[in-house]
Amino acid sequence: MGSILRQALINVSATGRKNVRLKNKIRHFSASHFSVRIVIVILLCCAPTTRSAQRPKADLKPSIPDVEVLDQEGKRIHFYSDLIKGKVVVISFLFTTCKLYCPMQGDSLSKVQSLLGERLGRDINLITVSLDPENDTPERLKAWGAMFGAKPGWTFVTGAKPEIDKISMALTGALALKDDHSPVVYIGNDKTGIWIRAYGLHDPEKFNKLIEEAIDNSPTEPGQKGGRFQQ
Repeated sequence: MGSILRQALINVSATGRKNVRLKNKIRHFSASHFSVRIVIVILLCCAPTTRSAQRPKADLKPSIPDVEVLDQEGKRIHFYSDLIKGKVVVISFLFTTCKLYCPMQGDSLSKVQSLLGERLGRDINLITVSLDPENDTPERLKAWGAMFGAKPGWTFVTGAKPEIDKISMALTGALALKDDHSPVVYIGNDKTGIWIRAYGLHDPEKFNKLIEEAIDNSPTEPGQKGGRFQQ
């Protein structure tokens, strides 16, 4: 009887040890599984969004479309051949009902045109493209420009939505959407192929330095519509 009891106690003890080892394995697996889940969450959080992935990268070679558009006078022009070819340009985007970034950017560009003086329209063009072409008529763009004292050499562009989308895609990597607008400008030298993406609310002196940088940089590959973006 005593031997039977001892054997039963040994079995219970062995079973207990197995249960402890099993519990430890379960805890270890749960901890590892939890760590894996944390890593997955971190990777998902750090992954670039579709929108950010569409933005121009350094070394991207944009091809500026020569689509037909309208300026603020209602004149039909070709975006690349009439406004950009062989020139230094500062391209921005707006929509006339914008109440936040656009007026601030308009004020900044107005000061830039004053700094440019006689070079505006001769050596350097300011180009502002509507993100809301279905509502921003030439008349509305002209009135918006007048609020900021736009002079000859500062061209406002609207037109058919598909054509404006092509322009937006070439420069920003995304369709023209007024609800997804950031104050970014593109300073380009078509002769050298240098393009600089810059914050659109810089002070005028900073803009002027970036324009000079685009002018002074050496050529990349000749004969292309556009060149490489610098950050």
